[in-house]
Amino acid sequence: MGKGGRRSASQELTWSEVQKHVSRDDRWIVVDGEVYDVTHWSRKHPGGSRLIGHYAGQDATEAFSAFHNELDQVRKYLKPLHVGTLKNHEDNEMNKDFRMLKQAAIKMGLFEPSFTFYTLILAHIVLLLVGSYVVLYMYGNVWWAVLLSLAMFSVAQVQAAWTQHDFGHLSVFKTSTLDHFMHHLVMGLMKGASASWWNHMHYQHHAKPNVIDKDPDVRIDQLFVVGEVMPVRVAQERKKSMPFNLQHKYFFALGPPLLFPVYFQYMLFRHEVTRKLWMELFITLCFVFGFYYLTIPILGLSTSIAFYFSFRCIESHWFTWVSQSNHIPMNIRNDEANPWLKLQIHATCNIEKSAFNDWFTGHLNFQIEHHLFPTMPRHNLYKIAPLVKSLCEKHGVPYIVKPLWTSFVDIYKTLKTSGELWEETYQAFHSG
Repeated sequence: MGKGGRRSASQELTWSEVQKHVSRDDRWIVVDGEVYDVTHWSRKHPGGSRLIGHYAGQDATEAFSAFHNELDQVRKYLKPLHVGTLKNHEDNEMNKDFRMLKQAAIKMGLFEPSFTFYTLILAHIVLLLVGSYVVLYMYGNVWWAVLLSLAMFSVAQVQAAWTQHDFGHLSVFKTSTLDHFMHHLVMGLMKGASASWWNHMHYQHHAKPNVIDKDPDVRIDQLFVVGEVMPVRVAQERKKSMPFNLQHKYFFALGPPLLFPVYFQYMLFRHEVTRKLWMELFITLCFVFGFYYLTIPILGLSTSIAFYFSFRCIESHWFTWVSQSNHIPMNIRNDEANPWLKLQIHATCNIEKSAFNDWFTGHLNFQIEHHLFPTMPRHNLYKIAPLVKSLCEKHGVPYIVKPLWTSFVDIYKTLKTSGELWEETYQAFHSG
């Protein structure tokens, strides 16, 4: 045994040994057949302790590769954590084929960003934001000017959300430092949001999409039950809960309208305060106070407040319908430690490509490709799609593409079906 109870780094370990180390105070992961003790490092991990903890006792090779651009530099952090080598390690064909696909994508230059594309994207966001204020200053507090300004500001907020997503995934620049800087700039000054909170939540989602108790995006069972596993579990465990059989109806009141104006506003400020991210909090407040400083002299206090929560509500609707159309209708299960390709494909689907769909969704209509290659610039996702589809066909994994409106309708249908499953289980389990 090594220092601190570790085995010797030369020790060969079995999977059964690795899978014993899955608690918060004892975490081992496997990367490229090597075993690492990340118990203490997870608390310092830039992506958060939960993210790396989701792979405790599992093979994290593909996730490790997917989230890091500068692999050689990141591997230096792993060396002191090395525990031993996995005995008789042999990767499966699905993982081997996926790695070959990624190498092909690299050779095709699909991880190279177009700075012209991102310059134009940022320019049209800035023009919309500036134009929104200019309309108010030129025409004042008249209904049509307020509505036009509101529309421009709302579109700018959503497009900034898609763009910060690129910076957050380190897909724009060669160095993570520049991506992180632009991420904080866009999230803080353009959106009044928290880049750190986004990283904390969103990277967990990518690591284990639609996995119950690991993906925060499906940690919603206080208000909604989704998939086939969650409704049954909630119905059996809780005698009192929401009337989930009606969730497809109250979703329109509690979901899209309130996600950004209420939940996100509370959570991002809570994250910044509890984590003592004072500089980030300052930048966030600069956006909020700057907005009111510019609008109150024209609109008055009450109209400015109404304007603020109106664009948050519009942004919330747009974001919710787009983001959930790719995930909620898909498989939502407990962690089955699936290979990266199967894990991501089972949790995602695509929306048909068109110029409007690309813009409207921020290229997240190619959600499958984005989840497989999160650091790939979004304007290149469609180029790798045919190869991904072929790989899915080879391994019998469903590759689903839908029209935009069909994907929206499927959210409603899925909520209704899951709610009915909850009701059926609840009545059977608690009757009498």
